[in-house]
Amino acid sequence: MGPPWCLQYKAWRCLRNPGRFTPMIRYYISSAELSAKKLAEATRQHWFVENKLHWSLDVALREDACKIHRGQAAENLARVRHIALNYLKGETRFKGGIRRKQKKAALDETYLADILAV
Repeated sequence: MGPPWCLQYKAWRCLRNPGRFTPMIRYYISSAELSAKKLAEATRQHWFVENKLHWSLDVALREDACKIHRGQAAENLARVRHIALNYLKGETRFKGGIRRKQKKAALDETYLADILAV
């Protein structure tokens, strides 16, 4: 591994008002010396994965609607949601979205056992 590099990435974010963009500056620390093109590709890939995960957690598991904030409970529930999401995504025999798989698992114990069988 090479020496750590501090990289700055400037992105433009579109707010709710159409046509209005605001700059966002993000900083990254990397052990790789990246060109501007490679940094842009790595950043886009990171945010693609991040947004896809959070969208799934929010839409399918309603993470943003959770009102639990006491102690470590919110963090613990987030971990349980991630585990549940991974199990549901890993189940490929039933063709349906995460919500449908959740509902089917809640109503059918055999299906739930199939999902949880490792």
